[in-house]
Amino acid sequence: MHHFPVRIYYEDTDHSGRVYHANYLKYFERAREHVLGAEELVRLYREEGYGFVVYKVEMSFREGAIFGDELDIRSEVRRESDWRIRFLQNVWRPGGTQAAVEGIVELVCVDRDHRLVKLPESIRSRF
Repeated sequence: MHHFPVRIYYEDTDHSGRVYHANYLKYFERAREHVLGAEELVRLYREEGYGFVVYKVEMSFREGAIFGDELDIRSEVRRESDWRIRFLQNVWRPGGTQAAVEGIVELVCVDRDHRLVKLPESIRSRF
């Protein structure tokens, strides 16, 4: 399991004082970049012309985070096939007894022409 800390700033919230729902996707994205490795993602793009795109997202909201919270984005990775990788990503608030937000994000890999390609070997071998 990978842990990624996120601090909630005022700009993250909506008129109700809770984190705007779409911002959780940004937090998930940041956590995935740390799991995969920013250097490897840059290398894959520059040297091999590969990038990742979101294929599918599912989210369930149980409890909204608020300004000042220090969240823990917990990520687990599963390779579903040679073509698709799945991230189980949950948001935990301080002292929480259950995930505040639960997410499943599936990624596929594309080349520079945006054509679907198999996951690179460097990714397949890790997961």
